[in-house]
Amino acid sequence: MATARRKKRFLLCVRNKGCEDLDLRKLYEQLPDARGAKEGFVRVVDESGDDYLYPASHFIAVELPREAEQALAAARKRSAA
Repeated sequence: MATARRKKRFLLCVRNKGCEDLDLRKLYEQLPDARGAKEGFVRVVDESGDDYLYPASHFIAVELPREAEQALAAARKRSAA
């Protein structure tokens, strides 16, 4: 039986006060982090491919078409190589 693939979730950075390493109006991939969520944080992947916790209030969730998700994933793979 095939397993359901987790849909990637993307967040748009809408504020970066106190977190100047975040780029305003940039999309970030969110990773699951139940402990962080309980404390009001989200875990996102930055340009280096590393993930960090940031205040959830700095982002809004956005729905992307499958083609956009695939393009973002392909771009990340190319930049990681």
